[in-house]
Amino acid sequence: PRCVGTAVAMACIGVSVATQSLHNTFSTYSFQPQRTFTTKSPESTILSDLLLDIRGGAQRKRGGRTASLYSTSKTSNKTATGKKKVGGAKEEKKSAVSDTLTKYKSILPLTRIYITMVGIVTLLGLILGDELSQGLLALDPIRVMYGLELWRPFTAACFLGPPSIGWLMNAYYLFEYGSSLERAFGTAQHLLFLLLQIGFLSVFSAFFAQPFFAQSVITSMLHVLSRSMPNQKVKWLIFTVPYWTLPYGLMASDVLQAGNAAAALPHVLGILSGHLFFFHKNIWPKLGGEDWLVPPDFLVRRLDADARNKSKNSISAALKSRKKGKGKKLGSS
Repeated sequence: PRCVGTAVAMACIGVSVATQSLHNTFSTYSFQPQRTFTTKSPESTILSDLLLDIRGGAQRKRGGRTASLYSTSKTSNKTATGKKKVGGAKEEKKSAVSDTLTKYKSILPLTRIYITMVGIVTLLGLILGDELSQGLLALDPIRVMYGLELWRPFTAACFLGPPSIGWLMNAYYLFEYGSSLERAFGTAQHLLFLLLQIGFLSVFSAFFAQPFFAQSVITSMLHVLSRSMPNQKVKWLIFTVPYWTLPYGLMASDVLQAGNAAAALPHVLGILSGHLFFFHKNIWPKLGGEDWLVPPDFLVRRLDADARNKSKNSISAALKSRKKGKGKKLGSS
């Protein structure tokens, strides 16, 4: 009986312990609410910002580390993804046009007028076609003398043919050599040079039945420049040659490209007319002759700003150098 009582007591104690553990378990998991703490990762923050930007929601402040997808600086023309803004293309076009106009205005005045006339005559030739441009723009001595179509020598001196690679090269030579001559001689002297070349080449071209002579004008410019610095070394293609040989090198290259010796005729006429100017301007006065290729004073005062400044400076210097005399009273000996 004593053993049976001990076993019953031990069973009661086990049941009470199990009941207490079950009660603690249920009270812990069922009746006490759990508190969870979550932390956002940087990836989730960026994803939430992107979703807000897409649906048009609120954005973070600019002072934070993250910003919206399209927040850039005011001076930039591109977004964060590298794409151009809506007004960026217009601003670039305006800047390109303004740069072109600035470069165009920086060209020396007479060279700028000549290049503009070349562009206008080329455009007229494209609009009119080959036949009409030949009939309206080409040099015709009979119509010039009897029909008073006085524009023909000038249009013949400005027509370089239809747009092509050769046209671009000739336009570049015209700009380069014309700017060099105008810078060296002055605008007034360069105007006299061009007028004389148009006169000489009109006669030569009429004699050799050449309707246009713009290429001859370019060659005459190059010949005068080369004779002014004959021994200077210049680059031509891959060769280093003396400057005086450059007109003949260009003539040889045109003959080889055309495959015809007649392509040398415009260059020969340009060398002849250019040498007439160079001889009477530079060689004849050294031989004791008179330099009659001098522009009038009114052209120099009108076209050459440097000459006007020099004359003003000389007058002011002469006035400052004058000294007042002491003077004497009337009747004093």
